[in-house]
Amino acid sequence: MYEGHDQAIYDILSAHPAGGGTALQDAWRQHTGTGPSFASVVVEQGLITPAELLARVAQHLGWGCAASLPDSLSPEVVAALEPGLARVHQIVPLAVSAEAVTVAALDPFKQHLREDLAFALGVNVVWVVAPPEQITGLLRKHYGEGAAWEGAPLPLAAEKPDVALTETDLEKLAGQPPIIRFVNLVLAQAVRDRASDIHFEPFADEFRIRCRVDGTLKDLPPPPVSLALPVISRIKVLANLNIAERRLPQDGRMRLPLGGRTVDLRVSTLPTQFGESAVLRILDQSAVRLDLGQLGMPATVRAAVEDVIRGPHGIFIVTGPTGSGKTTTLYSCLRELNTPDVKLLSVEDPVEYEIEGIMQVPVNVPAGLGFARALRTFLRQDPDIVMVGEIRDAETAHIAIQAALTGHLVLTTLHTNDAASAVTRLIDMGIEPFLLASTVEAVLAQRLLRRICPRCRVGHVPAQALLRQLGLPPKTDGDWCFFAGAGCADCQQTGYRGRLGLFELLTATEAFRDRVVQGASLVEIRQQAVADGLVSLREAGLAAILAGETTAEEVLKYT
Repeated sequence: MYEGHDQAIYDILSAHPAGGGTALQDAWRQHTGTGPSFASVVVEQGLITPAELLARVAQHLGWGCAASLPDSLSPEVVAALEPGLARVHQIVPLAVSAEAVTVAALDPFKQHLREDLAFALGVNVVWVVAPPEQITGLLRKHYGEGAAWEGAPLPLAAEKPDVALTETDLEKLAGQPPIIRFVNLVLAQAVRDRASDIHFEPFADEFRIRCRVDGTLKDLPPPPVSLALPVISRIKVLANLNIAERRLPQDGRMRLPLGGRTVDLRVSTLPTQFGESAVLRILDQSAVRLDLGQLGMPATVRAAVEDVIRGPHGIFIVTGPTGSGKTTTLYSCLRELNTPDVKLLSVEDPVEYEIEGIMQVPVNVPAGLGFARALRTFLRQDPDIVMVGEIRDAETAHIAIQAALTGHLVLTTLHTNDAASAVTRLIDMGIEPFLLASTVEAVLAQRLLRRICPRCRVGHVPAQALLRQLGLPPKTDGDWCFFAGAGCADCQQTGYRGRLGLFELLTATEAFRDRVVQGASLVEIRQQAVADGLVSLREAGLAAILAGETTAEEVLKYT
């Protein structure tokens, strides 16, 4: 509720004659600015009722106040606002007369809202404060599912689907004001929802848009399929891609001001049967804390990782599937090591976050610059620490080993299921076991799981089958304490909000090195790691379940 306006809400409540007293001041001092908004906090703590909060906001703004809204609006009222206008400004009409339109705003503090709408409508506007969740419901009901485009002139692509469009035609499509507004709206919504990726997917009868939030894809209201070409063209214009090339994949980047901050987006297009698909990776450095202390590692794991990365040489490997946070962990390590007396070089595909003081090199395969060539050149650049985005082939693996043998610290990633598998994967690539034993200092396997929403967390008893899969005995009263999210507005009814890291650290002890040199199997290497104190991903997940941080379903899905 009223996210981004914590200071305004505090000022309104503290300035009111009823005041808020010491409890309000305590709540303000304890509010960190992350998590639920201050408005949600004071309502949850019982310092004020939702109706009283709305009334005070309305009084402060000089607006009307509606304690509740109808479940639906009449067609005459809905027609008072163009769908695009309603969605862009997040407003719904409540009543219409010859003299004025009564409007409720989801964000009544939005700058220039009143001036923009008065100009767009050309009539008087009566403003009303109303429950945000009810405004959102009316917006979805009457202005969602592509309604933003009803009645709008069809773009050229929709009128002439078989015409061969020139580059000028495509630029005109991409530059249409409704297309610009729609793309901006989708991007802003994705950033607000903390999405990591946005998928634009054309099909024969549908233009599908999905966002990946906390590792799970969710659908957004789809626009008409005729808008696929202009929307993708708009994205390509923003990313400085060749707008006329629709037969080959392209990659690009864009930087846009969204949600009050500048966000980098990595763009990838792919020709498909029904047109180009585009995936945008949101690289919001302000939302990602590149700090080892903020990754949620257990204290023992974090201390061991810090010892390894501060060593004079060797290889530190982070492993896990795509989307498990490997790159974030490596960036956090680089930030920890980034001091003026150290030379750091990284080769990445692509460079995701720009870190001041580090020479970051993007892979450029068409130009002949791959991981192996870049790493070979790095060794002539007098580095102290080298990061290789991923070891993909034997050549890169051999050069990384040579770099570690010649006194460099090498940070890298591998795609394996657990820490012990990284060793056997490198041996399969042709690395001699004795070289591995003398260079690998530690392997960190990790996963990202969805975290239970703290606002709607409730007690939960999982099915007995899940307990058996986790290796737990059947539950009797008092044995185990489990939780799950019931679903609320904060988590968009999913029961999850944010993500939690699980970590499995294998450190290279003398016994472990002996096993590797002797050509031990994967099972034997894993057994030795456990004997040396390794806590498996499944065990870490079980601890997170019992701590009420995640669910049994999430742990079984990812470990």
